[in-house]
Amino acid sequence: MTSRVWQHPYVNIFKHMRVEEWKKTSREGDVTTYMDKTLMCSVFRIRGSIPASNYILLPKTSTQSLGLTGRYLYLLFRPSPAKHFVVHLDIAAEEGQVIRVSFSNLFKEFKSTATWLQFPFLCGAAKGSVYESTAKTARHGLVGPAPSTVRWTCLMMDLQYVLSVYLNRRHSHLKTVKLCANMSVKNMFTSDLLLDPGVSFNEAKQAGLASSLGTGPMPREMSFPVPKGGSWHDLYDYIRFPSDGAKMPFDSIQKGYPSAVSTCPPAEMSPMRQMSHSVNISKPVQDRVSLIQQITTPKLHPRHRTTLETSSIAELGVVTSGLNGQDASQDDWHFHGDNLGKGQGSRTSRSHRSAVRIPCRDDGGVHVYAHTEDDINTHRDDSDVEEIVCTAVSRPVTLPIAKESQQRKLHPDPILRLNRIIGFGGATMKCALWTKSGDTVVYPCHAIIVSMKISSGQQRFFIGHTDKVSALTFNGNSTVLASAQTGIQSVVRVWNYLKANCLAMFKTHAHSLSSLSFSYSGGVLCGVGKDGHSKTMVVVWNTLCVTKGGEVSVLAKAHTDVDIQTMKIAFFDDTRMVSCGRDNVRLWRVRSGVLRSCPVNLGEYHALDFTDVAFEEGHSADREPEDRTLFASSRSGHILEIDYGSVAIKNVRRLLPAQQAHAQRREKQTFGMGLGIAVNSISVSSGFCATGSEDGFLRLWPLDFSTVFLEAEHEGPVSLVSVSDDGLSVMAATTGGNLGYLDVSSRGYSTLMRSHTDGVLGFSVDGIRRRITTASCDRTVRVWDMDSMQQLYDFVSEDTPCSVAFHPSLQVFSCGSSSGLVRVFDIASAKLLAEHKQHRGEVVGLAFSPDGEFMYSAGSLGSLALYNSSQEDHHVLRVLGNVVARGTERAPDALTVSSDNRSLAFVGPSEYTVTIMAARSLDELLRVDVSILDVESTSLDSALKVCFSPAATGHLLVTTSANKILWISANTGRLLREVSKVHKHQCSSLAVSEDGRFLLTAGHNAVKVWDYSMQLHVNSQMFIGHSQPIRQVNFSPDQMAVVSVGDAIFFWDFLAHPQETGTDRRSPPNSASVSPPKPALKGHSESEVNCRLLSNGMPRRTAPLPSSPPPCLDISSIDRIGQALSHLSLCEEDIDKVLPRAAHLAGPSPRPASGSFLKVTEMAAGGDSPTLKSSLKRAADSDSLEVEKPVRPDCYKHFTPRFKTSTLDQSTATPKLGEEGLSLKAVIGYNGNGRANMVWNPETGLFAYSCGCVVVVENLHTGSQRHWLGHTEEISCLAVTNDAQTVASAAGGSGGTRSLICIWNVQDGTCSNTISYHRGAVQALSFSRDDFFFLTVGDFTDPEVALWSTRTYQLLSRVSVSGPLHDVAFSPSAASQLACVGSQGLYFCNTHTQGLDVELKVQRVCVPEEVGDVELTALCYNANSILFTGTNSGHVCAWDCNTQRCFMTWEADQGEIGVLLCRGNRLLTGSNTRRLGLWGVAAVQSMRPGGEASNTEDRGARVLLEQEMMLDGTVVSAAFDDVMDMGIVGTTAGTLWYINWVDNTSIRLISGHKSKVNDVVFSPDESHFATCGEDGSVRVWSAPNNELVVQFQVLNQSCGSACWSPVVSPSKGDACVVGGYSDGTLRIFRLASSEMELKLHPHPVAVTAIQYSANGQVILSAGRDGRMAVSSPVTGLTVRLISDHKGAPITTIQCVKKQYKEFGLEGNEMWLAASTDRRVSVWAADWMKDKCELLDWLTFPAPANPEESDSLPPSLAAFSPIDPGLVVYTGYGVERELSFYSLAKKRVIKTIALSHWAMCLSLSSKGRLIAVGSKERVLKLIKSSSGRFQDFLHHSDSLQTCRFSPSGKLLFTVAYNEILLWEVQGL
Repeated sequence: MTSRVWQHPYVNIFKHMRVEEWKKTSREGDVTTYMDKTLMCSVFRIRGSIPASNYILLPKTSTQSLGLTGRYLYLLFRPSPAKHFVVHLDIAAEEGQVIRVSFSNLFKEFKSTATWLQFPFLCGAAKGSVYESTAKTARHGLVGPAPSTVRWTCLMMDLQYVLSVYLNRRHSHLKTVKLCANMSVKNMFTSDLLLDPGVSFNEAKQAGLASSLGTGPMPREMSFPVPKGGSWHDLYDYIRFPSDGAKMPFDSIQKGYPSAVSTCPPAEMSPMRQMSHSVNISKPVQDRVSLIQQITTPKLHPRHRTTLETSSIAELGVVTSGLNGQDASQDDWHFHGDNLGKGQGSRTSRSHRSAVRIPCRDDGGVHVYAHTEDDINTHRDDSDVEEIVCTAVSRPVTLPIAKESQQRKLHPDPILRLNRIIGFGGATMKCALWTKSGDTVVYPCHAIIVSMKISSGQQRFFIGHTDKVSALTFNGNSTVLASAQTGIQSVVRVWNYLKANCLAMFKTHAHSLSSLSFSYSGGVLCGVGKDGHSKTMVVVWNTLCVTKGGEVSVLAKAHTDVDIQTMKIAFFDDTRMVSCGRDNVRLWRVRSGVLRSCPVNLGEYHALDFTDVAFEEGHSADREPEDRTLFASSRSGHILEIDYGSVAIKNVRRLLPAQQAHAQRREKQTFGMGLGIAVNSISVSSGFCATGSEDGFLRLWPLDFSTVFLEAEHEGPVSLVSVSDDGLSVMAATTGGNLGYLDVSSRGYSTLMRSHTDGVLGFSVDGIRRRITTASCDRTVRVWDMDSMQQLYDFVSEDTPCSVAFHPSLQVFSCGSSSGLVRVFDIASAKLLAEHKQHRGEVVGLAFSPDGEFMYSAGSLGSLALYNSSQEDHHVLRVLGNVVARGTERAPDALTVSSDNRSLAFVGPSEYTVTIMAARSLDELLRVDVSILDVESTSLDSALKVCFSPAATGHLLVTTSANKILWISANTGRLLREVSKVHKHQCSSLAVSEDGRFLLTAGHNAVKVWDYSMQLHVNSQMFIGHSQPIRQVNFSPDQMAVVSVGDAIFFWDFLAHPQETGTDRRSPPNSASVSPPKPALKGHSESEVNCRLLSNGMPRRTAPLPSSPPPCLDISSIDRIGQALSHLSLCEEDIDKVLPRAAHLAGPSPRPASGSFLKVTEMAAGGDSPTLKSSLKRAADSDSLEVEKPVRPDCYKHFTPRFKTSTLDQSTATPKLGEEGLSLKAVIGYNGNGRANMVWNPETGLFAYSCGCVVVVENLHTGSQRHWLGHTEEISCLAVTNDAQTVASAAGGSGGTRSLICIWNVQDGTCSNTISYHRGAVQALSFSRDDFFFLTVGDFTDPEVALWSTRTYQLLSRVSVSGPLHDVAFSPSAASQLACVGSQGLYFCNTHTQGLDVELKVQRVCVPEEVGDVELTALCYNANSILFTGTNSGHVCAWDCNTQRCFMTWEADQGEIGVLLCRGNRLLTGSNTRRLGLWGVAAVQSMRPGGEASNTEDRGARVLLEQEMMLDGTVVSAAFDDVMDMGIVGTTAGTLWYINWVDNTSIRLISGHKSKVNDVVFSPDESHFATCGEDGSVRVWSAPNNELVVQFQVLNQSCGSACWSPVVSPSKGDACVVGGYSDGTLRIFRLASSEMELKLHPHPVAVTAIQYSANGQVILSAGRDGRMAVSSPVTGLTVRLISDHKGAPITTIQCVKKQYKEFGLEGNEMWLAASTDRRVSVWAADWMKDKCELLDWLTFPAPANPEESDSLPPSLAAFSPIDPGLVVYTGYGVERELSFYSLAKKRVIKTIALSHWAMCLSLSSKGRLIAVGSKERVLKLIKSSSGRFQDFLHHSDSLQTCRFSPSGKLLFTVAYNEILLWEVQGL
């Protein structure tokens, strides 16, 4: 008692033991003290890799004792991040025993002995961290090493409870404590009080908590500091063991529910288990559920599942957190129902429904209501598939599938059709039949019977057996087929052969049915098998009526002790049979329902093992039917001729091994004395006899066996021979799985089928060459042709190959074996490229990254290896150990790589976790514990297989041992969906289609195809056929087929083509949404909901016009569909009537349907509203009165869109946001054709300009770009607000539509508003000084000034003028004043505001006569109400804004002034003379009327030209700082200059081509790229920063093409660029010296194509006349002229390295040329030997040329970078398509349809991508393997060039002078 008193209320153990002195305690290893910043005190830190060697022990020796009797132990510690720790407590029991209690995050599970308890410790994580989110989602702590954000923890352990419950012992005292690495410790104490660390003393006092009640706050010296206003639980973790949570574990230590502090005295807190109960959960505590409780306390499930209705379910893939840190609402979940409380001892009546609070996390506000079955008549259907959709609630919600009158099913039905099977045999290799016609063979392939046409290889299938087929037989005319299966279910099936349907199925034998024989008539069937006592039983059935629907009955059966190998019914008598076996040949007969037999007297041959029997064919009239010879073969080589009538042996012969009479001659006579060759099969025709023997020979003999007249040798023993009925063919089967036939007349042998002799373990498909490689237990790896089913290659291994993987582009595959070896083979050369031994166990996973750069392998003992597959040696980059789950059950596809090449996923390091790593580095990104995702499971759930869905979905699919599929977010690890009861057995393989619409699974022997979105009533279809468990299943790369392997290789046609979905075939497949279907929005019709799905663009706002003329509303069309909706001008009062859905068009939605947009436009244009018609008519009439025929003004200031013949295709399939295969990386150049299309703000650094239809925002410091995409036409001008937060851009309309003005938010780059008003182009834009107003000016076709509100962008007022307007500006001093200049003079404007109405008043002022007949082209204000205007004659006029009179003018330039800018007393002028002038205009103020100077003649002298610069083109835009010291100026040359007047310097910021760009090409090392254009320039740019390095200019010529010299040897010199010019010359420029090195003149006409040879030895060039020249880049001489294409201009020349011995030609490289007459020539060359031979000549058909032959698309051709033996061609023809021509097969093997004629073509070396540009401005990115494509509309004109970089990572596209650089993401 005394010892307990001093320990009350608590004992500070560290203080009591004086730990810092280390006298009463001991330390070992790395134990230090440090100042912790969080606790703001000194703490102990224990570190070390071995916990047993680094620790603190209290007391000093284990023989001493602490003697602490406190019931509760409190430990204040923090586990070290990414480390393990261990704590040992030695507790003395009253019974005298010492119990060791240990807990550690090193322990995986709870273990106990009589003296030791081990508890796993699950670490918590910091609030808001990724680890906490993962733990929240998993409802479990973090198993394993502590997370990096682990927090300080207060652990309370009830020692009395632990001993009482687990060991039935009574607690006495704490003896010793051992704290082992790795951890930090503040202190420990014991107490009998239940203390709450989160309660302060003041709070405890207010709550009335006191130690007398057994509880209280934490002592101050033991507490953790909490800042003022903070929460203890937000900063630290409190763990109680045992936990008082309703679902917390009893066998693990982890964070649980902190409940209200108990108020019961200690005596009442006896250590006893309590029933689980629901509790209210406070914010800081997370619901982490343990596996252990699920195992030990299984939950009771109610008999009837409560039906759940949901009003809204979050879409899968969108993880929301609705409350995000706020306390969860108590109304998160409400359950109503009568029987909700069943199983918990509570009941709720119907009349008094109460809500029961269910604990939930603060993950969102989804409300789920559960009703009783009386309220809702919705029940779950008979489907055994249970789907769970995870939404933003704390746990998955089971959604029952409702029965409806018309259930939605997966279509088409069936979605798979078995096409071909590679395989033969299974149970036996002695079973194959000829049909009567002799053109088809029938054979078993495991559980399927295959009928194959020998001419075409076409297969038909008889499916129904559940085990391997062991016997087959035909009736005489091959109309009825009988089959039997082996195993315990030895059923016999009778089939209608022609219809392939089963007529009857019966079972008589117990098992092992091995032989069947039909009578010739088909009325009798005989079979041999085993009965229930494994005794041989012969059964004869009556099948006479089976073809008429009758039953099969047993005629007779008999048991026998003799061995029977085969048994056949005599073709001449249905009641007679013959059998043979070991030591016997027997004759059988059925008579009077009894089956009897008699043996043949074999005499001295009675001990032979007989293998087969055959009757003599043919019969003469003078002989009895049974008077014929019976042949019997044996394993000893004896062939017996037996007289059937007398049952006696007539003759005996023996087959002996062949003797070598001569070196090269085989002795045919093989009968004689000696050891014989086993004859396995014999077949007799009317003219000869065929034998198949163990030595692998098929031999044909005359009936007297005098000699062998024909033989065929096989790779293995011949198990079966069969002569066709016509005697022309002999079929042979071998034990090696080969099936073939010998044509007797031609003596030719044809192989029908090869197969593995054991199970197939895995496969991989080469989609380019349509090959498949398989690995089998027979220790072979075989490569097959998917079309012909022929085996191409066979690799034999000493160990068993386990997994295989094809390289995605090369003819290379890798193979992993059971010994851990990974071998890489080159198929073409049959060469072993690499061999690695990085694994000790079996290789269970092997995969290449989709881009082919990396290879991965996984071992069964946990190792993972990364290889560099871009190098031939495939050297190892990184190897990790113990990261993959151990075991072989996940082979062969244990690894999966995401389609974007970013992530690698696998099961590991334990079977319960799935790990996602960075694919390039193997750095761990995410780890998900799948075992704790199901909180209701009563068993451990382990992961089996993983598979990434397409990258756009961001999903990782996991199959589990509980027969589930889990959809997990690959980014967050959150469980998004789960589907239960996937198969009756565990799912062994799964795959997702490339378009993300279908899921493929395999379970045991069945294949299932699922709707990926799981939105149907019946989501799957199941297909059978395999007799063994399926090892792997997958889609073919083109998604037209499905491959499954196990017992054989099955090829299924996948029938779900894109047209089945009802979508536009041209559009790429959408990523399947896996969320449940949402109900229609309340208050909206179905059409309204559909309307929401038609737009994904910017918000559209109404814009009412002034009252006179009638107000109109313009709805602009974003979405890059053009201006199709711009003429939806509706009168304001009729908006609701005509277009009630207009307000809904702006909502975010999936990809827009182009056809729907066009349809809406046509409906609106039809004018259903009379008001709409009258409004448009009045507007048109008024405009026609103003200007009858607009005339384009003759001044450069007025914007003139560049002439284009191309038109935008509005029906394109643009990708969804986030799914783009291309991302715009950079825009090269500036559109010098624009006017005021550059803005710069020196204060914020905003710098934006336009190029084509793209607004480029560039960071001047870093050079990085942002791109604002919304226009489809050339942008004419830009404007920026004074606060630089908003930018406006304007572009003209196309096809008669109105122009489009986009309002951009500078911060996020979004388009906040759009305006579609002006009918022509927009000439000028301007914001008012206060940014309240926005002014737009139309071009000469629509000279109108429109004033808009910047708040709503509603039209406030508009004014039309008589002549073209050129420029507009707001006054900087008066917000209501603005001015415009144009052909008719100067317009002073004022805005008058009356309430909400704004009126724009305009007064026109003519130009003074002194200036002459000029046009005012530019204007600007200064701060003193003076307006400067420029003229097309070079004069500047100064106007007094108050009097609206011109008081001064001077000649500032000799040309037209297009840019005026005034800052203070400095005026900037820019003109078409390329001059930029800076004027001092301080004296102008004094020249105003009433000033000091009144003499007009003196006014010009007071204005001074301070500085002047000459630029490279006409000045079109300018922006300067407030003091005019520095600025940026744009010119028509496509250049943006940085101007510094202080230093009088100009620096080129942005460069571009002014005229058309003809070619763009990367250097081989991608460090530079070159462009050439119509201006005769060849420009070289640096690739990283896209800056101009050097420009080579040739005057008066255009450069049509350019190319780089290949890098042959870096030491031989720098790179060169060669350009081909319009005068027929070639010029070679060296980059290092920036000089022309050589000029060649091989052509008399313009050069159209140019290319270095692959080795750089020659230059190939082509002229417009079709002649090609081969020139030396060293001497400049033309060494060869080729005129094969003479008369047709050459469009393409390409060279590749390739050895072409297989084509019979010499050469080390190959090149092609394509001409406009649709002809392509392919050449093999060896330039060192001066050899160049024509390899192939391709001519592609086309219809008759139209009249405009010049407008035909070019003929384009290129070698496939993946397989140079493949030529890709497109051009004018019968169809718009890409043709893939095989040089080996001499034919087009594949075509891909195009939606437009191709104007340019480029093939990527990465990802099988093709870029095609069209005249319709569409850039189409195509995946050649599947045909999937995406369209991009970022150019404002026809694309003339597209070019991938050598690595395939970048892509250049060119439209006129717009050069866009794309980063290739892949499809």
